[in-house]
Amino acid sequence: MNYGITRTIQGWLLIVVGAVLLGIPAEGYGQVYFTENGHAEFDSSVPLHTFTGRSDQLVGKINLPDSTVDFYLDVHTIETGIAKRDRDMLETLEAEQHPFAEFFGKLATPFDPDSASPQEVTVEGDFSVHGVTNQVSIDGSLQKSAEGLKVTASWTINMEDYDIEPPGILFYRVSEEIPISISATLPPQSSN
Repeated sequence: MNYGITRTIQGWLLIVVGAVLLGIPAEGYGQVYFTENGHAEFDSSVPLHTFTGRSDQLVGKINLPDSTVDFYLDVHTIETGIAKRDRDMLETLEAEQHPFAEFFGKLATPFDPDSASPQEVTVEGDFSVHGVTNQVSIDGSLQKSAEGLKVTASWTINMEDYDIEPPGILFYRVSEEIPISISATLPPQSSN
């Protein structure tokens, strides 16, 4: 057995154990990332018309040590470009009783925090809107950068699965399938 290699491994283990005991995060693995200004949007359509709702107030946290992912959005911050449509959307979502849409789950695929390349990831967890929670699996991308973690993700919900009655325009109903996408850069959260 090569005692030089064994001593090197023991040295690294001692450093890692010491860092854990002292609460010093190892680069990347011990880091928590947080933002309050991520971007979220959805598309909705009726025959011959499509519109997009947007917000730049998506709050998100990714905790690499335990792989948790938590994003939420106050639905009152979503704008569609027309004030009446915004009011109708909030009424449809019953936003006074259910003001937030939220995803909470875990990374289901490995992420290498030492790589600067974009990495395809899957998160699994609970998505809640309109007071209803369903388990979902969402594909996205994570990339470590000088600013923090860049995240993008997209998925589609069916309004019926969340007890949302699709609004109508004249004789047409809004499509029940709603594509959602998010993007954000989450800076490292300070340990203070």
